[in-house]
Amino acid sequence: MGTPRETRQAQAETVVDRLEAEYPDSTISLRYSNRLELLIAVILSAQCTDERVNTETKHLFEKYDGPEDYANAEQDELAEDLNSITYYNNKAKYIRSACETILEDHDGEVPDTMDELTELSGVGRKTANVVLQHGHDVVEGIVVDTHVQRLSQRLGLTEEERPERIEEVLMGIVPEGYWQQFTHLCIDHGRAVCTARNPDCGDCVLADICPSEKGDSEIDLASGEPW
Repeated sequence: MGTPRETRQAQAETVVDRLEAEYPDSTISLRYSNRLELLIAVILSAQCTDERVNTETKHLFEKYDGPEDYANAEQDELAEDLNSITYYNNKAKYIRSACETILEDHDGEVPDTMDELTELSGVGRKTANVVLQHGHDVVEGIVVDTHVQRLSQRLGLTEEERPERIEEVLMGIVPEGYWQQFTHLCIDHGRAVCTARNPDCGDCVLADICPSEKGDSEIDLASGEPW
C-alpha cells in the first residue's frame, strides 16, 4: 500500500507532476477538423472506445458536411452509418436533434457556453467540457470520464461516486492550469497501466503514493472490492 501525500492537494500535484513526466505528449485521441466534428465525435464516444469512434468518423465526416447534412439525414440512414458504435440508434437521434438546434438557435455554429452546449441533445457536462476545451479554448472544469473517475478514487483524491461531484472535488485540488491536461494524463495512464480489472502496480509511477496499490492494500478504492 502506498502512502499518499499529507493533503489531497499535494497528492494531486504529485500525480500531475509524475504523469506529465511519464506522458509528455498526452492529448485528446479523437480525430476531428472542426468544432462540429469534435462535438459529434464526443457524443459518439460515450461508452465506446475512441479507437472505434475514429474508425467510424473517418467515413462519416467524408459523407456529411455541416449541421444541415446531419439535421436533414434520414434517421435510418444515419444510424446505419454508425452501426458499429454502441447505442448507434440513440446517438443518431442525438446528432440529428443537436444539429437542428445548432441551425435554428445558433446560426449553424457550435455554441461556446456550458449552458448552451448542455441544452443540445446528447450533451452532458462531460461532453460540453471537451468541446469547450478543444473547440473553443475555454477551460471551465475537468472532464471526468471512466479513467479519471477510477484513478481519482484509487489515488485517494476523492470518495465521491458521481462524475459531477468528482469534478467539483478535483477542481478544488488540481492546479487550475492543469485542469485540461489532468484528464488526458489519467486517460493515458488508465489505458497503459492503471486498467480497470488488472492494474500493473509493479510498473506504476504512482504506486508509492497510491492507497490502492496491490502490494499491501486489500481494497480497490475505485470499486470498493477486494483485489
